[in-house]
Amino acid sequence: MSVKPGTLYGVGVGPGDPELITVKAYRLMQTAPVIAYPNKRMGSKSYALEIVEMYVDPAEKTMLGLVFPMTKDPQLLQQHWTDTVAKVWSYLSEGQDVVFVTEGDPNLYSTFIHMSRLMQKEYPEVNIVSVPGISSVNAAASQLGVPLADGDEVVAIVPANHDQEAMREALRMHDCVVFLKVAKVLDEMIEILEDMQLLDKAMVCSKVTSSGERIWKNVRELQGSSLNYLTLMVVRK
Repeated sequence: MSVKPGTLYGVGVGPGDPELITVKAYRLMQTAPVIAYPNKRMGSKSYALEIVEMYVDPAEKTMLGLVFPMTKDPQLLQQHWTDTVAKVWSYLSEGQDVVFVTEGDPNLYSTFIHMSRLMQKEYPEVNIVSVPGISSVNAAASQLGVPLADGDEVVAIVPANHDQEAMREALRMHDCVVFLKVAKVLDEMIEILEDMQLLDKAMVCSKVTSSGERIWKNVRELQGSSLNYLTLMVVRK
């Protein structure tokens, strides 16, 4: 008699503050036998794992740390992802539910998106469910005390990059723009904002809602700074 595969849950556990999880996320973490989480190579714990450990005893669970390589080599990426999905499948195939926890929301720039796609392709019999979480975008609006959009206003979420014209166009076309992962192009963004006379409309958050949160409302002072990868900028015109 074949075993019915377990369910793969993509569970958002928020941007950093352990209290910013949903009741559903808490329940699933409590009941699922396997918890998969992003595992950092350098040994430090991910935000997601730190939050999980606030609510469950790791000794009572199968804790499945998954390393996601920072490489653009397509062959290496494909092989690694195939192995990672197979590792998760090894538990699902035994009928065990797996909760894959992710910072923020599982459907917004999350590793769970690719995990879900590949799992559906390789093992279509698996039931996949996502549980929404509070994203860094929502958290930043709260911490900064600014609305993202009101009435007929239009908001954009944009991964910051070196395409200056695309960044300018995003600012021209929207009432509010949230630039994610802005640290790598911070000086360029400051230059663009100054040129468009929007520098006073910008604010920056790093590690929002976590114990290491930092907020800058005077973006000029960040010129030449090196900030954490988990840094975003909100520009509200």
